[in-house]
Amino acid sequence: MQLKKILLLHVCLPLGTESSDSFSFYLFCCFVFLQVSSLRGKVALITGASSGIGAGTSVLFAKLGALLALNGRDVQNLQKIAKQCVECGAPLLVPGDLTDEDTVRKTVDQTISRFGRLDVLVNSAGILAMGSIETSDLAQYDKIMNVNVRSVYHLTQLCVPHLIKTKGSIVNVSSVNGQRSFPGVLAYCMSKSAIDQFTRCIALGKINIIFNRNPGVIITDVHRRAGLDEDQYAQFLEKCKQTHALGRPGEVDEVAHCIAFLASDAASFITGVNLPIDGGRHAMCPR
Repeated sequence: MQLKKILLLHVCLPLGTESSDSFSFYLFCCFVFLQVSSLRGKVALITGASSGIGAGTSVLFAKLGALLALNGRDVQNLQKIAKQCVECGAPLLVPGDLTDEDTVRKTVDQTISRFGRLDVLVNSAGILAMGSIETSDLAQYDKIMNVNVRSVYHLTQLCVPHLIKTKGSIVNVSSVNGQRSFPGVLAYCMSKSAIDQFTRCIALGKINIIFNRNPGVIITDVHRRAGLDEDQYAQFLEKCKQTHALGRPGEVDEVAHCIAFLASDAASFITGVNLPIDGGRHAMCPR
């Protein structure tokens, strides 16, 4: 891990800093660290905040000083997460299903009414369902595409005018499934490929910064909700030792910190990119 950090700092260095001036190097590192470690004053709307990656991102953003508007379908869980996000005041809670167009409009309207602006949109809401071309049906396809793609399109569309005003950023939560083909999750893979292309295409417009992060297997409840029982889930996690280059699944905090970096001023010259946060899963070809 130390080697990774050294390499990252070297890659981030602007031209002319590869000198023996260690003090200048130190100041540069401090500057980058301060940018990454603070989201103070930024208004962030995070979807899927009642569980998993969205919940972990909400808690971290609060610790880094962000003002939060949180959306999620599970009201009780959303309230529990909100209690962990009080560093900069109680977050605005806008619960509801984003496949409902009125809920999407309400989410944006209440966020702007409360805070007066929007700096960061994190599209983290999403669902997973098992099914191949032989075993799935159009009802499953429509449900996954409505949640994972259509609602993201609609919410982003309504947020864009506000993000242009603040020169804000969008972080879309995709998956390694959008970049690689996997059996048994056909509609899910298609939905994440759509989000990857969505991210690249909107980066060509007037919004300053658009990111796509592609996690591998992250320990959340999404796989259980998709139908895996405890034994199947345990076997699935065990298999990650072979399918992930780092030999393990990821943790929510590891993804949340990457999202925080992308939402921070330290990422101000990055846009339209897909960032794998997958322990090397995208680079593997397990037999």
